[in-house]
Amino acid sequence: MLKVGIFGVGHLGRIHLQQWLEIPGVEVIGFYDPDDDNAAQAIAACQAKRYTDAEQLIDDAHILDIVTTTTRHFEIAKRCLLKSRHIFLEKPMTHTMEEARELVKLVHEANVKCQIGHVERYNPAFLALRNQHIEPLFIETHRLAQFNPRGTDVAVILDLMIHDIDIILSLAKSPVKRISASGVAVISDTPDIANARIEFDNGCVANLTASRISLKKMRKTRIFQKDAYIGIDFLEKKTEVIRLKNEGEQKGFFDFPIDIGNGRHKLISVEQPVVPSSNAIREELADFVLAIYQDKPTTVTVFDGLKAMEVAYVILEKIQQQSNLEIASELKLL
Repeated sequence: MLKVGIFGVGHLGRIHLQQWLEIPGVEVIGFYDPDDDNAAQAIAACQAKRYTDAEQLIDDAHILDIVTTTTRHFEIAKRCLLKSRHIFLEKPMTHTMEEARELVKLVHEANVKCQIGHVERYNPAFLALRNQHIEPLFIETHRLAQFNPRGTDVAVILDLMIHDIDIILSLAKSPVKRISASGVAVISDTPDIANARIEFDNGCVANLTASRISLKKMRKTRIFQKDAYIGIDFLEKKTEVIRLKNEGEQKGFFDFPIDIGNGRHKLISVEQPVVPSSNAIREELADFVLAIYQDKPTTVTVFDGLKAMEVAYVILEKIQQQSNLEIASELKLL
């Protein structure tokens, strides 16, 4: 039986704690959180044991789930890895690129399993596409959220957009060729709304928009490829696939013809893949446990986390460069 300890039982940490209790093959031994209010809520909700000594929790556990603020991720992860503990680490995996690169090295040296919490990989709407052939030429994403001070310790790129960066990298399966971006800080001290364009070596282009100052929530991804359009609504858990069939192919019940010119016709096929009923956080944690028991690679590896962070930080750098140019232009006008 694998013993699990949790670092951080704030809003997301308590959700993790509750899901761990539903996963077979593990025993939740307790949590560490210096915040008395967080601890009291976790104890009341889950009757979990509170550790007041972080090192003791690491010593007692086989798996450590790190759900603290991003600025503390590396410090805690390093202490766990130096004792060869498996770690599940929420996204973004670290606060800086230097920490991210060091973490990859530490995971390799410890020879343990590490999974990064890019939970959208386990969103039922995304899982519905497992059996679909996806070879994107253009991807468009919108991830909009209402303002919440809880996520403002990092820029919106690291808070929200990084979900879509990870999804896009997993779909494009190609090295990044070029990145351009713009963004502004409206309420916090870091960008609250941003747009980025990512071009890949294989010709795929992705356009990403993320905002944490919107009036409504939206988490949509649209994928365009040869003879097909795929829409994913991560928020509403809905997926649709619209394909062009050649004339003569078997016609489905929801297919209808379209004239593409020069006397040629094709069929438009509308599919709505079955979206499984599942809890994404429980799925990712259970999958991590399975990787440990079966000694197989995790679905979202530490290298995946590093690649997503590399792209995110290039986007941040491009936004900063744009801001510096605008300031310089304004100074010239004075």
